[in-house]
Amino acid sequence: MKINCLLLFAFITLNVIAQKENIDTRVENLLNQMTLEEKVGQLNQYNDDGIATGPVTPDGDKEGQIRRGELGSMLNVIGVERVRQFQDIAMQSRLRIPLIFGQDVIHGYKTTFPIPLGEAASWDLKAMKLSARIAATEAAAGGVHWTFAPMIDIGRDPRWGRVMEGAGEDTYLGSLIAKARVEGFMGNGLGNTDAVMTCAKHFVAYGAVEGGRDYNSVDMSDRMLWETYLPPFKAAVDAGVSTFMNAFNDLNGIPATGSSYLQRDILKGKWNFEGFVVSDWGSVGQMIKHGYVKDGKEAAYAAITAGCDMDMESRSYKNNLVELVKEGRVNIALIDDAVRRILYKKFEMGLFDDPYKFCDIQREHDAFNNPEHTKASREIASKSIVLLKNENNLLPISPDVKTIAFIGPMVKEYKPNLGFWAIELPEVNYDKFIVSQWDGVQNRISKGTKLLYAKGCDIDGDNKDGFAEAVSVARQADIVIMSIGERWDMSGEAKSRSDIHIPGVQEELVKAIQATGKPIVVMINAGRPLVFNWIADNVPSILYTWWLGNEAGNAIADILFGDVNPSGKLPMTFPREVGQIPIYYNHFNTGHPAATDSTLFYTTAYIDLKTSPKFAFGHGLSYTEFEYSDIKLSKGKMKNTESTEVSFVIKNIGKYTGDEVVQLYLRDRVGSVVRPVKELKDFKKIRLNPNESKVIRFTITNDKLCFYNQKLEYKSEPGEFDVMIGSASDDIRLEGEFELIH
Repeated sequence: MKINCLLLFAFITLNVIAQKENIDTRVENLLNQMTLEEKVGQLNQYNDDGIATGPVTPDGDKEGQIRRGELGSMLNVIGVERVRQFQDIAMQSRLRIPLIFGQDVIHGYKTTFPIPLGEAASWDLKAMKLSARIAATEAAAGGVHWTFAPMIDIGRDPRWGRVMEGAGEDTYLGSLIAKARVEGFMGNGLGNTDAVMTCAKHFVAYGAVEGGRDYNSVDMSDRMLWETYLPPFKAAVDAGVSTFMNAFNDLNGIPATGSSYLQRDILKGKWNFEGFVVSDWGSVGQMIKHGYVKDGKEAAYAAITAGCDMDMESRSYKNNLVELVKEGRVNIALIDDAVRRILYKKFEMGLFDDPYKFCDIQREHDAFNNPEHTKASREIASKSIVLLKNENNLLPISPDVKTIAFIGPMVKEYKPNLGFWAIELPEVNYDKFIVSQWDGVQNRISKGTKLLYAKGCDIDGDNKDGFAEAVSVARQADIVIMSIGERWDMSGEAKSRSDIHIPGVQEELVKAIQATGKPIVVMINAGRPLVFNWIADNVPSILYTWWLGNEAGNAIADILFGDVNPSGKLPMTFPREVGQIPIYYNHFNTGHPAATDSTLFYTTAYIDLKTSPKFAFGHGLSYTEFEYSDIKLSKGKMKNTESTEVSFVIKNIGKYTGDEVVQLYLRDRVGSVVRPVKELKDFKKIRLNPNESKVIRFTITNDKLCFYNQKLEYKSEPGEFDVMIGSASDDIRLEGEFELIH
């Protein structure tokens, strides 16, 4: 058996090498036939004339440029027929080089899954890989070759609107999610008609923009860059990501699009990345506004020499690269390298063999109407919901309840459940496709239960005219469910907020309903962590539901009535107030570490606020209860060539079958540079029946103990380490220690 496996591995390896050599040969043959103008043409990407995800550049001769071979890619082209129209024009060009079509497939195509931050709350890597797999299947069937996903920026500031698009604040968790999503989108490999090219974005440190203001500057040490913000991108490279996208921000004074350190030294150099780099929308030309270059010609020069291969929408390459080469300022070798990378992907996708292989109407119909996709959307949505609080076991709702009041501005909405970055397909009737929260609950309750409704108020604004009706409806009910939050378009690109409290008068509405004395469950719909202190302190049960996608209503009903036991855990820290931001669990200790929430003369203390967050990273409750016990380490001392195993017992001591995300944190007590108070280094999501127990094992290897020192050397240092096992970063149940010796 072992010999057969080795032979199979050798066969696959040789086949991959042969395929690469074949593509390399075809690329060189084509490159030798191309004029300079045709080469530069491959480095341009234009938006279709319909949907836009950035400021559109007017262009009256788009089809003519395609026909002349002066365009390599398009984005936001929706539907097989539209894709075929443009590909037909490309096939009229001299060398018949096919276009490649890109799209922001961020959390689903037709079937919409929870926003990425919400999905990250599932801590379920298989589920996230599956949602990307389904999204790729549908997108590829719709004519899409390339998704501008996953976004793998680490985000520690919830004011930044794009936290909804990422995986949260933790580098370890974010790296694993990056790998899962890349693998999901790519499936069995590029060239298959259910796989799409992936794009790791935004390279790099976009999530650290000052003040959480989108597109803003970033200034950080190289050690912080390498230890916190680069690892998810390296994980994406290792997973086989197809492309990278530049970030809008400058990093230490250099716009990312013009940074040779990022693109040539790290990405294409140290990491040996063989795919291509695309700018973000207009970011090549935006270097003029940065004050980094004086005009479009200098922008083109800066970007191509720094390693940016494709210019999305700025026209800087189109208008200037040919002249720059003829003047001798840009070496033709730089152009050829960029073109090779792009052509290679087109050959790898099989577009030269069949430019229309992703233009099958029947395949599009079948993928868009697969019931398994809807089923997966519902399951993943329910896994993404986080139970923040559940006093007196108010949830799940008893099947014997007679009257339920469902109150709030989100109850009967449809499209907002999709959240930001959802694809809008013209042929889809979203009011029928999306399950509203009202419909989900209405479909789930028993025949003997009465469901009442009141909107109460809008999401924003100060109109309280609906309060009286809402209070009246609440008084008729045995239990009240309230659905509030921020608008679906309050988070996302260009959606930074200085105030992340619950908007409008919604919290006042909750207070009015609370005054009735009725038991209340509050559901919060949002794309980021919000501040809602009064609700957190006074309402007995709180569910954080993010934006869950087209199956939102059914998934919420599954959780409310106990058909699914909540298992989500927060991927970001929730602050008490905006003044605490940035706040994250794996901060450094200082010479004045806070002993309590009220101790003065400590770095993390405020005189008007507790130091702790409202809800910590990793927090999330269940309808059942888990007991941790009997921690053991196989070695009290380990060499850096060895490993030690941590084992412990976890038991479900509650009444319901449930999933628990057990989390392993480590702390390096003393380092040549200060180390975080704790770092997530492993986790497992397990299911236990009532009274069932399991022995859980984590293996600690030397790589889990390494960090970047002052010389940017990635290595471990001998010393003592704390081991922490818990249900959240602030809920450590078991502790141990060991020593690393070199």
